[in-house]
Amino acid sequence: METVQTNSFKAWVLAARPKTLTAATIPVMAGCALAYIYGHFQILPATLCLLFAFLMQIDSNLINDLFDFLKGSDREDRLGPERACAQGWITIKAMKVGIAVTTGLAAITGLCLLYFGGWEMIPVGIACLLFAFLYTTGPYPLAYHGWGDVLVLVFFGFVPVGCTYYVMAHNWNMSVTMASLACGLVIDTLLMVNNFRDRKQDAVSGKRTLVVRFGARAGLILYFLLGLLACWCCFYFILLGKLFAVVLPQIYLLLHILTTVKMAKINHGKELNRILGETSRNMFIFGLLLALGLIL
Repeated sequence: METVQTNSFKAWVLAARPKTLTAATIPVMAGCALAYIYGHFQILPATLCLLFAFLMQIDSNLINDLFDFLKGSDREDRLGPERACAQGWITIKAMKVGIAVTTGLAAITGLCLLYFGGWEMIPVGIACLLFAFLYTTGPYPLAYHGWGDVLVLVFFGFVPVGCTYYVMAHNWNMSVTMASLACGLVIDTLLMVNNFRDRKQDAVSGKRTLVVRFGARAGLILYFLLGLLACWCCFYFILLGKLFAVVLPQIYLLLHILTTVKMAKINHGKELNRILGETSRNMFIFGLLLALGLIL
């Protein structure tokens, strides 16, 4: 087990889970690529969108770390990467301060985006901040009742792709819808492999994910279908004459199939963290290829 000094800089870096920031990057890249092809790209709002996405991802990670620990979900039999509160890397008091600071910084970044996106961005920003907490907190924690996958589609698909495009273009079109759906689906593979790995522990904790509800086989099939459907969404761009946006993301599908096969063979245990790493890599490649395909 890694030795980390309590409340140290290293502890905060680990708690922020930088490897998960790919999930924040992908939809913003797609939104920026769409803004570029329609002639609306601007560097400053694009940068602010990326910063807001990063801060919200880190905020969500810190909130989940704290409240999963308080709920007793992060037990000794945890299979995933170590959590900061559970390991004693960060104290509960310090984590609450960290969450307050990160939430505040995200709110300030969101306010700066109002200059570009207009006042209609306020409800979206409030929803982002609110659902970051509702995911694991409150009387009805959404992650514990099987709503995680829907939230990923909304807050890692439609919200970041759509809003990144909107603050620059001030409109919405079918291309934004399909890119949002593609990003949301591919990023949900990351949640699915997490839930597949943790299915036994989640069942004990009362966390009713789709994998807990329908079983490991269903989780494996859903994992594969999410990646497949994300690739199929890209076929829409042939209508725009964007052949590269159709073809390039299909390269991801080969990697996704190989990772799915490995996931089926491993089936359970900590070794599935390898699949978590591969999934993160695969979905980043998808996002990169989609953005590149749109721009070319």
